[in-house]
Amino acid sequence: MTTRLPHTLRSDARDNRERILDQARAVFVAEGLEVPMREIARRAEVGPATLYRHFPTKELLVAAAFTDQMLACRTLVDEGLADPDPWQGFCHTVEQLCELQARDHGFTAAFMAAYPHAMDFTAIRTASITGAAELIRRAKATGRLRADVGIDDLILMIMANNGINAGTQAARLAASRRFAALMIQAFRASPAAVPLPPVPRLAPAMPRRPGR
Repeated sequence: MTTRLPHTLRSDARDNRERILDQARAVFVAEGLEVPMREIARRAEVGPATLYRHFPTKELLVAAAFTDQMLACRTLVDEGLADPDPWQGFCHTVEQLCELQARDHGFTAAFMAAYPHAMDFTAIRTASITGAAELIRRAKATGRLRADVGIDDLILMIMANNGINAGTQAARLAASRRFAALMIQAFRASPAAVPLPPVPRLAPAMPRRPGR
């Protein structure tokens, strides 16, 4: 019993930490980052002391909850930079960022959060933004990206894509893909008539007129 107890405690602590992170991600995405720490502890079914033992500040909890999303963002930007055609790399990153966001709304909260004391999280976020700015610079050099596009335009795109409201994830993905295609057309220096992906029905059905 004595030799197995430390392992049991480590396992319990690990389970508590994962449960806290799962609940924190869900709450932050659904209700925003202002949800009190005690409410997150309650939903994770742990005491406040347990929560603060794992995450002494809200900043560290948010950073830990969304680190995976920021790593995914960094990977997509790196994939775009690795493409030998900078314009195609830029388009790939736009498409995949929108899809990532449609699949996981935690991405938006992660990207828009700024927590200077969560050093690893901040470093990943900074590297993603720096890489995206370099991707924009390279795409401009090809003459196919508008000269007046900047990093703030990508952030504006992320904010707008976050507003897509659809009944199912499949519909949200379809709408997000069409939105990404529209954005690429807007970013292009010389817009071309490229077919757009199909869009799901997003508007509510119109009421039938009397007698029809």
